[in-house]
Amino acid sequence: MFSFSVTGLCEDWRQELEQIKENEAEALIKAQKKEAVYQDSSGWIDTQEWADDAHLSRLEEIAETVRKEADAFVLIGVGGSNNAARSVIEALKSDGAPEIIYAGNTLSPHALNQMLESLKGKEFYIDCIAKNFETLEPGSSFRILRKALKEKYGDQAYRHIITTGTKGSAFEKLSMEQGYTFLEFPEDIGGRFTAMSNVGLLPMAVAGIDIRALVKGASDMEALVRKAGPSENPAYEYAAFRNLNYRHGHKIEMLSSFEPQLRYFYYWWTQLFAESEGKDGKGIFPVTGEFSEQLHSIGQYIQDGEDMMFETFVTAEVQKDSLVIEADDVFDGFDYLNGKDFFDINRAALEATMEAHAAKFPVGRISIDCLDAYHFGQLFYFFQFACYLSCSIMGVNPFDQPGVEAYKVRMFERLGK
Repeated sequence: MFSFSVTGLCEDWRQELEQIKENEAEALIKAQKKEAVYQDSSGWIDTQEWADDAHLSRLEEIAETVRKEADAFVLIGVGGSNNAARSVIEALKSDGAPEIIYAGNTLSPHALNQMLESLKGKEFYIDCIAKNFETLEPGSSFRILRKALKEKYGDQAYRHIITTGTKGSAFEKLSMEQGYTFLEFPEDIGGRFTAMSNVGLLPMAVAGIDIRALVKGASDMEALVRKAGPSENPAYEYAAFRNLNYRHGHKIEMLSSFEPQLRYFYYWWTQLFAESEGKDGKGIFPVTGEFSEQLHSIGQYIQDGEDMMFETFVTAEVQKDSLVIEADDVFDGFDYLNGKDFFDINRAALEATMEAHAAKFPVGRISIDCLDAYHFGQLFYFFQFACYLSCSIMGVNPFDQPGVEAYKVRMFERLGK
Protein backbone atom coordinates (compact mmCIF):
# COMPACT_ATOMS: atom_id res chain seq x y z
CA MET A 1 0.00 0.00 0.00
CA PHE A 2 1.27 3.48 -0.90
CA SER A 3 -0.87 6.60 -0.73
CA PHE A 4 -0.70 10.36 -0.51
CA SER A 5 -3.48 12.35 1.18
CA VAL A 6 -4.01 15.92 2.37
CA THR A 7 -5.79 17.43 5.38
CA GLY A 8 -6.20 21.00 6.53
CA LEU A 9 -7.28 22.44 3.16
CA CYS A 10 -10.23 24.81 3.09
CA GLU A 11 -12.68 24.41 0.24
CA ASP A 12 -11.20 27.29 -1.76
CA TRP A 13 -7.71 25.78 -1.55
CA ARG A 14 -9.03 22.34 -2.43
CA GLN A 15 -10.65 23.73 -5.57
CA GLU A 16 -7.44 25.57 -6.41
CA LEU A 17 -5.47 22.35 -5.99
CA GLU A 18 -7.74 20.65 -8.51
CA GLN A 19 -7.25 23.62 -10.85
CA ILE A 20 -3.46 23.33 -10.64
CA LYS A 21 -3.67 19.62 -11.41
CA GLU A 22 -5.82 20.36 -14.46
CA ASN A 23 -3.75 23.31 -15.71
CA GLU A 24 -0.33 21.70 -15.25
CA ALA A 25 -1.17 18.23 -16.60
CA GLU A 26 1.20 18.79 -19.54
CA ALA A 27 4.12 18.67 -17.07
CA LEU A 28 3.05 15.18 -16.03
CA ILE A 29 2.71 13.98 -19.62
CA LYS A 30 6.18 15.28 -20.52
CA ALA A 31 7.82 13.73 -17.47
CA GLN A 32 6.17 10.36 -18.09
CA LYS A 33 7.56 10.33 -21.64
CA LYS A 34 11.05 11.62 -20.62
CA GLU A 35 11.67 15.06 -22.04
CA ALA A 36 14.37 15.22 -24.71
CA VAL A 37 15.68 18.45 -23.24
CA TYR A 38 16.69 16.53 -20.08
CA GLN A 39 18.02 13.39 -21.76
CA ASP A 40 21.46 13.93 -20.22
CA SER A 41 19.97 13.84 -16.70
CA SER A 42 17.08 11.40 -16.87
CA GLY A 43 18.77 8.00 -16.81
CA TRP A 44 17.12 7.31 -13.45
CA ILE A 45 13.59 7.45 -14.88
CA ASP A 46 13.90 3.94 -16.34
CA THR A 47 14.83 1.98 -13.22
CA GLN A 48 16.07 -0.99 -15.20
CA GLU A 49 18.60 1.07 -17.15
CA TRP A 50 21.09 1.03 -14.27
CA ALA A 51 19.55 -1.61 -11.99
CA ASP A 52 18.78 -4.57 -14.23
CA ASP A 53 19.74 -8.15 -13.39
CA ALA A 54 23.22 -7.86 -14.90
CA HIS A 55 24.07 -4.79 -12.82
CA LEU A 56 22.62 -6.28 -9.63
CA SER A 57 24.44 -9.59 -10.10
CA ARG A 58 27.81 -7.88 -10.44
CA LEU A 59 27.19 -5.70 -7.40
CA GLU A 60 26.11 -8.72 -5.34
CA GLU A 61 29.30 -10.56 -6.38
CA ILE A 62 31.55 -7.66 -5.34
CA ALA A 63 29.60 -7.17 -2.12
CA GLU A 64 29.94 -10.86 -1.22
CA THR A 65 33.73 -10.64 -1.54
CA VAL A 66 33.84 -7.57 0.68
CA ARG A 67 31.53 -9.16 3.25
CA LYS A 68 33.76 -12.25 3.46
CA GLU A 69 37.03 -10.38 3.77
CA ALA A 70 36.29 -7.12 5.56
CA ASP A 71 35.32 -5.93 9.01
CA ALA A 72 34.63 -2.45 7.67
CA PHE A 73 33.70 -0.76 4.42
CA VAL A 74 34.44 2.93 3.92
CA LEU A 75 32.01 4.81 1.71
CA ILE A 76 33.87 7.87 0.39
CA GLY A 77 31.38 10.34 -1.02
CA VAL A 78 29.54 13.57 -0.38
CA GLY A 79 25.93 14.61 -0.98
CA GLY A 80 24.32 12.53 -3.69
CA SER A 81 27.22 10.09 -3.64
CA ASN A 82 26.39 8.82 -0.17
CA ASN A 83 23.02 10.10 1.06
CA ALA A 84 20.81 7.45 -0.52
CA ALA A 85 22.98 4.53 0.59
CA ARG A 86 23.43 5.93 4.08
CA SER A 87 19.70 6.49 4.56
CA VAL A 88 18.93 2.83 3.90
CA ILE A 89 22.00 1.39 5.63
CA GLU A 90 21.43 3.29 8.87
CA ALA A 91 17.74 2.36 8.87
CA LEU A 92 18.05 -1.33 8.00
CA LYS A 93 21.63 -2.44 8.75
CA SER A 94 21.85 -6.07 9.79
CA ASP A 95 24.02 -8.02 12.20
CA GLY A 96 27.03 -9.74 10.67
CA ALA A 97 27.65 -7.19 7.93
CA PRO A 98 30.84 -5.13 7.78
CA GLU A 99 30.68 -1.85 9.65
CA ILE A 100 29.92 0.96 7.21
CA ILE A 101 32.11 4.00 7.82
CA TYR A 102 31.59 7.31 6.03
CA ALA A 103 34.32 9.56 4.65
CA GLY A 104 34.60 12.20 1.97
CA ASN A 105 31.81 14.28 3.48
CA THR A 106 33.93 16.50 5.76
CA LEU A 107 37.18 18.47 5.81
CA SER A 108 37.42 18.50 9.62
CA PRO A 109 40.77 17.05 10.77
CA HIS A 110 39.15 15.93 14.03
CA ALA A 111 36.45 13.96 12.21
CA LEU A 112 38.95 12.50 9.74
CA ASN A 113 41.31 11.40 12.52
CA GLN A 114 38.38 9.77 14.30
CA MET A 115 37.51 7.92 11.10
CA LEU A 116 41.08 6.66 10.66
CA GLU A 117 41.23 5.65 14.32
CA SER A 118 38.04 3.59 13.92
CA LEU A 119 39.77 1.51 11.20
CA LYS A 120 42.74 0.44 13.31
CA GLY A 121 42.93 -3.33 13.67
CA LYS A 122 40.21 -3.89 11.06
CA GLU A 123 40.27 -5.48 7.65
CA PHE A 124 38.68 -2.94 5.34
CA TYR A 125 37.76 -1.93 1.80
CA ILE A 126 37.03 1.53 0.44
CA ASP A 127 34.72 2.74 -2.31
CA CYS A 128 35.50 6.24 -3.60
CA ILE A 129 32.43 7.62 -5.37
CA ALA A 130 33.02 10.72 -7.49
CA LYS A 131 31.33 11.53 -10.79
CA ASN A 132 34.06 13.82 -12.05
CA PHE A 133 36.69 13.32 -9.30
CA GLU A 134 37.19 17.05 -8.82
CA THR A 135 35.25 17.50 -5.56
CA LEU A 136 37.63 18.29 -2.70
CA GLU A 137 36.00 16.34 0.13
CA PRO A 138 36.06 12.84 -1.44
CA GLY A 139 39.34 13.49 -3.27
CA SER A 140 41.21 14.42 -0.11
CA SER A 141 39.71 11.54 1.89
CA PHE A 142 40.69 9.13 -0.89
CA ARG A 143 44.32 10.20 -0.48
CA ILE A 144 44.55 9.55 3.23
CA LEU A 145 42.67 6.24 2.96
CA ARG A 146 44.91 5.03 0.11
CA LYS A 147 47.85 5.75 2.40
CA ALA A 148 46.24 3.78 5.24
CA LEU A 149 45.59 0.83 2.91
CA LYS A 150 49.17 0.93 1.60
CA GLU A 151 50.51 0.85 5.14
CA LYS A 152 48.29 -2.12 6.00
CA TYR A 153 48.37 -4.23 2.83
CA GLY A 154 51.51 -3.10 0.98
CA ASP A 155 51.46 -3.86 -2.75
CA GLN A 156 48.12 -5.67 -2.33
CA ALA A 157 46.34 -2.50 -1.28
CA TYR A 158 44.79 -2.05 -4.72
CA ARG A 159 42.65 -5.16 -4.12
CA HIS A 160 40.81 -3.29 -1.37
CA ILE A 161 39.96 -0.24 -3.45
CA ILE A 162 36.75 0.22 -5.43
CA THR A 163 36.15 3.38 -7.42
CA THR A 164 32.88 4.63 -8.88
CA GLY A 165 33.25 7.27 -11.58
CA THR A 166 32.33 8.30 -15.11
CA LYS A 167 33.41 6.10 -18.00
CA GLY A 168 36.17 7.70 -20.05
CA SER A 169 37.16 10.06 -17.24
CA ALA A 170 40.57 10.65 -15.73
CA PHE A 171 39.27 8.79 -12.68
CA GLU A 172 38.65 5.67 -14.75
CA LYS A 173 42.11 5.97 -16.30
CA LEU A 174 43.68 6.26 -12.85
CA SER A 175 41.68 3.25 -11.63
CA MET A 176 42.75 1.11 -14.58
CA GLU A 177 46.40 2.08 -14.13
CA GLN A 178 46.32 1.21 -10.43
CA GLY A 179 44.27 -1.98 -10.76
CA TYR A 180 41.27 -0.79 -8.74
CA THR A 181 37.83 -2.33 -9.21
CA PHE A 182 35.99 0.31 -11.26
CA LEU A 183 32.22 0.81 -11.35
CA GLU A 184 30.42 3.22 -13.63
CA PHE A 185 28.81 6.34 -12.24
CA PRO A 186 25.99 6.93 -14.76
CA GLU A 187 26.79 9.97 -16.86
CA ASP A 188 23.09 10.59 -17.45
CA ILE A 189 22.16 10.79 -13.75
CA GLY A 190 22.95 13.57 -11.29
CA GLY A 191 24.24 12.50 -7.90
CA ARG A 192 21.04 13.10 -5.96
CA PHE A 193 19.11 10.76 -8.31
CA THR A 194 21.55 7.81 -8.14
CA ALA A 195 19.94 5.56 -5.50
CA MET A 196 19.12 2.86 -8.09
CA SER A 197 22.60 2.64 -9.60
CA ASN A 198 26.11 1.46 -8.70
CA VAL A 199 26.46 4.59 -6.59
CA GLY A 200 23.81 3.68 -4.04
CA LEU A 201 23.37 -0.05 -4.48
CA LEU A 202 26.89 -1.40 -3.84
CA PRO A 203 27.24 0.07 -0.32
CA MET A 204 23.73 -1.13 0.49
CA ALA A 205 24.57 -4.65 -0.70
CA VAL A 206 27.75 -4.70 1.40
CA ALA A 207 25.61 -3.75 4.42
CA GLY A 208 23.34 -6.73 3.80
CA ILE A 209 20.41 -4.80 2.31
CA ASP A 210 18.21 -6.71 -0.14
CA ILE A 211 18.92 -4.53 -3.16
CA ARG A 212 16.62 -6.57 -5.39
CA ALA A 213 13.69 -5.77 -3.10
CA LEU A 214 14.74 -2.11 -3.13
CA VAL A 215 14.81 -2.01 -6.93
CA LYS A 216 11.47 -3.85 -7.08
CA GLY A 217 9.93 -1.13 -4.93
CA ALA A 218 11.29 1.57 -7.22
CA SER A 219 10.15 -0.30 -10.35
CA ASP A 220 6.64 -0.72 -8.97
CA MET A 221 6.45 2.98 -8.14
CA GLU A 222 7.76 3.82 -11.61
CA ALA A 223 5.00 1.71 -13.17
CA LEU A 224 2.42 3.64 -11.16
CA VAL A 225 3.53 7.25 -11.57
CA ARG A 226 4.57 6.95 -15.22
CA LYS A 227 1.15 5.62 -16.22
CA ALA A 228 -1.41 7.15 -13.84
CA GLY A 229 -3.26 10.27 -14.89
CA PRO A 230 -3.51 13.52 -12.90
CA SER A 231 -6.41 12.39 -10.72
CA GLU A 232 -4.84 9.15 -9.46
CA ASN A 233 -1.12 9.90 -9.54
CA PRO A 234 0.34 10.33 -6.01
CA ALA A 235 3.57 11.97 -7.23
CA TYR A 236 1.63 14.53 -9.26
CA GLU A 237 -0.76 15.14 -6.37
CA TYR A 238 2.18 15.82 -4.05
CA ALA A 239 3.88 18.12 -6.59
CA ALA A 240 0.65 20.09 -7.05
CA PHE A 241 0.15 20.27 -3.27
CA ARG A 242 3.65 21.73 -2.87
CA ASN A 243 3.06 24.36 -5.54
CA LEU A 244 -0.33 25.28 -4.10
CA ASN A 245 1.34 26.08 -0.79
CA TYR A 246 4.17 27.94 -2.51
CA ARG A 247 1.71 30.20 -4.33
CA HIS A 248 0.10 31.06 -1.00
CA GLY A 249 3.37 32.07 0.62
CA HIS A 250 4.11 28.81 2.41
CA LYS A 251 7.73 28.63 1.29
CA ILE A 252 9.00 26.13 3.86
CA GLU A 253 8.11 22.44 3.79
CA MET A 254 8.78 20.22 6.77
CA LEU A 255 9.08 16.47 6.14
CA SER A 256 8.14 14.84 9.43
CA SER A 257 7.88 11.37 10.88
CA PHE A 258 7.64 9.57 14.19
CA GLU A 259 10.11 6.91 12.95
CA PRO A 260 13.79 7.54 13.93
CA GLN A 261 14.77 5.08 11.18
CA LEU A 262 14.19 7.91 8.70
CA ARG A 263 16.85 10.19 10.21
CA TYR A 264 19.33 9.83 7.35
CA PHE A 265 16.60 9.65 4.74
CA TYR A 266 15.89 13.27 5.71
CA TYR A 267 19.41 14.17 4.49
CA TRP A 268 18.69 12.63 1.11
CA TRP A 269 15.26 14.29 0.80
CA THR A 270 16.62 17.68 1.83
CA GLN A 271 19.34 17.59 -0.80
CA LEU A 272 16.95 16.35 -3.48
CA PHE A 273 14.58 19.27 -3.16
CA ALA A 274 17.01 22.01 -2.11
CA GLU A 275 19.43 21.36 -4.97
CA SER A 276 16.75 20.66 -7.57
CA GLU A 277 14.27 23.42 -6.80
CA GLY A 278 16.24 26.21 -5.17
CA LYS A 279 17.28 28.36 -8.13
CA ASP A 280 16.26 31.38 -10.21
CA GLY A 281 15.12 33.08 -7.01
CA LYS A 282 12.49 30.37 -6.48
CA GLY A 283 11.97 27.24 -4.42
CA ILE A 284 10.47 25.77 -1.28
CA PHE A 285 13.00 25.51 1.56
CA PRO A 286 13.12 21.91 2.87
CA VAL A 287 13.40 21.23 6.60
CA THR A 288 12.67 18.10 8.63
CA GLY A 289 10.94 17.18 11.87
CA GLU A 290 12.19 14.23 13.95
CA PHE A 291 9.24 13.51 16.17
CA SER A 292 8.33 13.12 18.87
CA GLU A 293 11.66 14.55 20.11
CA GLN A 294 11.51 17.85 18.24
CA LEU A 295 7.93 18.48 19.27
CA HIS A 296 9.54 19.54 22.55
CA SER A 297 11.69 22.17 20.82
CA ILE A 298 10.52 23.44 17.43
CA GLY A 299 6.99 22.25 18.18
CA GLN A 300 6.21 25.60 19.76
CA TYR A 301 7.17 27.49 16.59
CA ILE A 302 5.30 25.05 14.38
CA GLN A 303 2.12 25.60 16.35
CA ASP A 304 2.27 29.31 17.16
CA GLY A 305 4.98 30.83 14.96
CA GLU A 306 4.71 32.74 11.69
CA ASP A 307 2.39 31.24 9.07
CA MET A 308 4.93 30.43 6.38
CA MET A 309 5.16 26.64 6.23
CA PHE A 310 3.36 23.42 5.47
CA GLU A 311 4.13 19.84 6.42
CA THR A 312 4.30 16.35 4.93
CA PHE A 313 4.35 13.27 7.15
CA VAL A 314 5.72 9.83 6.26
CA THR A 315 3.89 7.12 8.18
CA ALA A 316 4.38 3.34 8.37
CA GLU A 317 1.02 1.67 8.88
CA VAL A 318 1.84 -1.99 9.66
CA GLN A 319 3.17 -2.86 13.10
CA LYS A 320 6.53 -4.67 12.95
CA ASP A 321 7.80 -4.15 16.49
CA SER A 322 6.10 -4.40 19.85
CA LEU A 323 6.88 -3.27 23.38
CA VAL A 324 4.14 -3.30 26.01
CA ILE A 325 4.32 -1.19 29.17
CA GLU A 326 3.61 -3.35 32.21
CA ALA A 327 2.30 -2.26 35.58
CA ASP A 328 4.66 -2.25 38.55
CA ASP A 329 4.34 -1.40 42.26
CA VAL A 330 5.61 2.18 41.94
CA PHE A 331 2.99 4.91 41.68
CA ASP A 332 4.47 7.29 39.09
CA GLY A 333 1.34 8.81 37.56
CA PHE A 334 1.62 6.80 34.35
CA ASP A 335 -0.77 3.95 35.15
CA TYR A 336 -2.94 5.04 32.22
CA LEU A 337 -0.27 3.44 30.03
CA ASN A 338 -0.52 -0.01 31.63
CA GLY A 339 -0.98 -2.70 29.01
CA LYS A 340 -0.48 -0.31 26.10
CA ASP A 341 1.94 -1.08 23.26
CA PHE A 342 4.46 1.60 22.26
CA PHE A 343 3.28 1.15 18.68
CA ASP A 344 -0.16 2.42 19.72
CA ILE A 345 1.30 5.16 21.93
CA ASN A 346 3.49 6.39 19.07
CA ARG A 347 0.50 6.25 16.72
CA ALA A 348 -1.61 8.30 19.14
CA ALA A 349 1.13 10.94 19.26
CA LEU A 350 1.30 10.96 15.45
CA GLU A 351 -2.43 11.36 14.93
CA ALA A 352 -2.70 14.04 17.61
CA THR A 353 0.20 15.99 16.09
CA MET A 354 -1.20 15.82 12.56
CA GLU A 355 -4.59 16.97 13.81
CA ALA A 356 -3.09 19.89 15.74
CA HIS A 357 -0.84 20.99 12.88
CA ALA A 358 -3.61 20.66 10.27
CA ALA A 359 -5.59 23.23 12.24
CA LYS A 360 -2.76 25.70 11.50
CA PHE A 361 -1.60 24.84 7.96
CA PRO A 362 -2.06 22.16 5.24
CA VAL A 363 -0.64 18.73 6.05
CA GLY A 364 0.19 15.97 3.58
CA ARG A 365 0.55 12.30 4.48
CA ILE A 366 2.55 9.66 2.64
CA SER A 367 1.52 6.24 3.91
CA ILE A 368 3.53 3.07 3.37
CA ASP A 369 3.19 -0.39 4.87
CA CYS A 370 6.52 -0.49 6.68
CA LEU A 371 10.14 0.64 6.54
CA ASP A 372 11.90 -2.12 4.63
CA ALA A 373 14.02 -2.25 1.48
CA TYR A 374 11.02 -2.49 -0.85
CA HIS A 375 9.33 0.60 0.59
CA PHE A 376 12.56 2.60 0.65
CA GLY A 377 12.74 1.88 -3.08
CA GLN A 378 9.21 3.20 -3.45
CA LEU A 379 10.03 6.35 -1.49
CA PHE A 380 13.15 7.08 -3.52
CA TYR A 381 11.35 6.88 -6.84
CA PHE A 382 8.23 8.66 -5.60
CA PHE A 383 10.14 11.69 -4.33
CA GLN A 384 12.44 11.84 -7.37
CA PHE A 385 9.55 11.84 -9.82
CA ALA A 386 7.55 14.26 -7.67
CA CYS A 387 10.56 16.58 -7.46
CA TYR A 388 10.85 16.57 -11.26
CA LEU A 389 7.16 17.47 -11.52
CA SER A 390 7.27 20.09 -8.78
CA CYS A 391 10.20 21.87 -10.44
CA SER A 392 8.47 21.75 -13.82
CA ILE A 393 5.30 23.30 -12.40
CA MET A 394 7.39 25.96 -10.64
CA GLY A 395 9.34 26.70 -13.81
CA VAL A 396 12.90 25.69 -12.86
CA ASN A 397 15.34 23.13 -14.26
CA PRO A 398 15.16 20.10 -11.93
CA PHE A 399 18.58 18.74 -12.78
CA ASP A 400 21.22 21.48 -12.71
CA GLN A 401 22.83 23.07 -9.64
CA PRO A 402 24.77 26.18 -10.69
CA GLY A 403 24.75 27.71 -7.21
CA VAL A 404 26.78 24.84 -5.75
CA GLU A 405 29.86 26.02 -7.67
CA ALA A 406 29.97 29.49 -6.04
CA TYR A 407 31.88 28.45 -2.94
CA LYS A 408 34.16 26.06 -4.87
CA VAL A 409 35.63 28.83 -7.02
CA ARG A 410 36.56 30.86 -3.95
CA MET A 411 37.83 27.82 -2.05
CA PHE A 412 40.09 26.66 -4.87
CA GLU A 413 41.53 30.17 -5.13
CA ARG A 414 42.46 30.05 -1.44
CA LEU A 415 44.03 26.60 -1.85
CA GLY A 416 46.06 27.63 -4.88
CA LYS A 417 44.48 25.27 -7.40
